[in-house]
Amino acid sequence: MILSPSEIKAQLFASLQSIGSRKRILLIPPDFTRYHSYAGQLTEWVWEYYGDAIKDILPALGTHSGMTEAQIKKMFGAVPLSLFRVHDWRNDVVTIGEVPASFINEVTEGKLNSPWPVQVNRLLLEGDYDLILSIGQVVPHEVVGMANHNKNVFVGTGGPEGINKSHFVGAVYGMERMMGRASTPVRKIFDYGSDHFATDLPIYYLLTVVTDKGVSGLFSGFDKQCFLDASEMALEKNFIMLDNPIKKAVVFLDPEEFKSTWLGNKSIYRTRMAMADEGELIVLAPGLREFGEDKEIDRLIRKYGYNGTKTTLESVDQFEELKNNLSAAAHLIHGSSEGRFSIRYCPGKGEGMLSREEIESVGFLWGDLDAYLEEFNVSQLNQGYNQTPDGEDFYFIKNPALGLWSSKDRFTI
Repeated sequence: MILSPSEIKAQLFASLQSIGSRKRILLIPPDFTRYHSYAGQLTEWVWEYYGDAIKDILPALGTHSGMTEAQIKKMFGAVPLSLFRVHDWRNDVVTIGEVPASFINEVTEGKLNSPWPVQVNRLLLEGDYDLILSIGQVVPHEVVGMANHNKNVFVGTGGPEGINKSHFVGAVYGMERMMGRASTPVRKIFDYGSDHFATDLPIYYLLTVVTDKGVSGLFSGFDKQCFLDASEMALEKNFIMLDNPIKKAVVFLDPEEFKSTWLGNKSIYRTRMAMADEGELIVLAPGLREFGEDKEIDRLIRKYGYNGTKTTLESVDQFEELKNNLSAAAHLIHGSSEGRFSIRYCPGKGEGMLSREEIESVGFLWGDLDAYLEEFNVSQLNQGYNQTPDGEDFYFIKNPALGLWSSKDRFTI
């Protein structure tokens, strides 16, 4: 079932009414990289409901670039630009607690044994808010298993050490062991942070489950139950289980949404469990301009490349700069096929776009976008299996951010 805008708005206003009157409110919606989450429309309606009680809006950028004025207007409609703040993940954070190393060691099955700092943007503490609304989409995720809930706070408004270590926990534990699951080592670490150090923060969650057809569900609450309920629906709606592995996949990256491999590698993360050994993944990326949205992470990706878990972990042990940027190291692991299948990136052409030399320097194959768009006319393709004129089957994905794909032999609950 797909909810109509009027049904969503009615559910939202009923939830807000149940909270009661508030005087100082902070909104934490996702940024433009989650444009399809429906969080922009929810944010606009929340602003319509509360009006002047909303004092600040802090998009959960994490390590992403700040939103442009055009992106804010497109995503959040009539919400005043003056309300928006920019999260600086390297400088604007405070540490509110520390998850002990013994707990990290336990949940990672002994793979890591160091504490994790619970970090948030200082605005959450200094703004004297009587309500913090965290808004976003629950969908299978490569770092935490299922996106959103307290991840929106501890990563979306988090700092370098917290982001780096949480990403690395997921990568070392194993992405395939976590994607599509509500209970994972990273989620347990976030929950420890919430339960022990964030109870004084009045955080209320508004969570969507979205498919390519629209919003299937809206879940809300102060506790974790709304996330668990949303995760159950997301597993049903966003997890595509295939009978057989995919021999050839074609993924399209919307140029407005995907300008970096930091984001565009969702084409790899979300299909890795579905790809056949010696299969071929073709990524059509007309907006691809950079590897990392953060300049330092971009430099590290260029230097170390997507060369698999073993090589990346050896580099972490050997080079201090990578050890100090563990989210970059985790990303390099996530963005590799571990040699199982080929990855061919097809960037756009023109000034500022990634070149063939740059694509190949980090370990990907390069493809001519014009030639591949001629072969695969994305405007005429169906989501799922299609066939070329000469009878070859291939699997098309219109937006990798909206789902997770796996063959039945590679996933168990």
